[in-house]
Amino acid sequence: MGRITLENVTKRFGDVEVIPPLNLDIEDGEFVVFVGPSGCGKSTLLRLIAGLEDTSGGQILIDGNDATDTPPARRGLAMVFQSYALYPHMSVRKNIAFPMRMANVDQAEQDRRIAAAAAALNLTDYLDRRPGQLSGGQRQRVAIGRAIVREPAAFLFDEPLSNLDAALRVGMRLEISELHQRLKTTMIYVTHDQVEAMTMADKIVVLRAGHIEQVGSPMDLYRTPRNLFVAGFIGSPKMNLITGPAAADHDATTIGVRPEHIKVSATEGTWKGRIGVSEHLGSDTFFYIEDTGLSETITVRAGGEIDLHHGDTVWLTPDPTKIHRFDAQGDRIA
Repeated sequence: MGRITLENVTKRFGDVEVIPPLNLDIEDGEFVVFVGPSGCGKSTLLRLIAGLEDTSGGQILIDGNDATDTPPARRGLAMVFQSYALYPHMSVRKNIAFPMRMANVDQAEQDRRIAAAAAALNLTDYLDRRPGQLSGGQRQRVAIGRAIVREPAAFLFDEPLSNLDAALRVGMRLEISELHQRLKTTMIYVTHDQVEAMTMADKIVVLRAGHIEQVGSPMDLYRTPRNLFVAGFIGSPKMNLITGPAAADHDATTIGVRPEHIKVSATEGTWKGRIGVSEHLGSDTFFYIEDTGLSETITVRAGGEIDLHHGDTVWLTPDPTKIHRFDAQGDRIA
């Protein structure tokens, strides 16, 4: 079991309150992602759950039991850090076995768990190598294997892919997601990358300055962002946020339209503009439309084969059913 509940959890460093009273329920078996900009408190919150930071107030419950003052080693959680923290002089087998040796697990059980973890992570052929003989992605899998053999109630990942290049990040993202499907164990994953959040999570927790701005499934946050912060943070490329007369026409202070919800035409539409920078990605093309008379440059996502170029005059038409409205306080208007 791996149900984790935070009840009015607070963290202060001296007089600075970095996590105001916060409440959150994480169900057994969920893949939950904490996402937000640098300094929003997501790693601090993860460390509070792990017991690596002391809470300044509130309770942390694990499977209904108060674990607020329980030492990290007794919480039944396993943490995977941004740095691999492997022992360079030890083989992969010994690195994975290390937490079991510290817990005095018998050798037969160690061997069983190592074999199972290695098979799950495609490390069987590398058990006798040392970390220096592995790629970055393989080292990260070793770090995950070391967590798996502890058979924890939940896995805690603190930006584990930050040190990998783009191709390895995509591969490891898929491997961690597949691992979750196999193990069905609670996973809490911290990242500043909203693409990782959208592609991996059952539930996303969007944080800003220690506050939870919104909790929901990836598509909940995509379709119905609660406020301007979530609207601008979730989605790639980010949502166009428009003020002025265009927003007033929709009885709002700000309207939001995602790039994929704007039709671009060379002949007719709602807003007239000129193509500035274009980004051609093969299947998609991103146009940055200038001189529209709106409050900002408008980003449009179009098909990769579209025949439009820098400097062309175009017309933009937002899908009227996909316009998001926000009031003067930045909150969503239903």
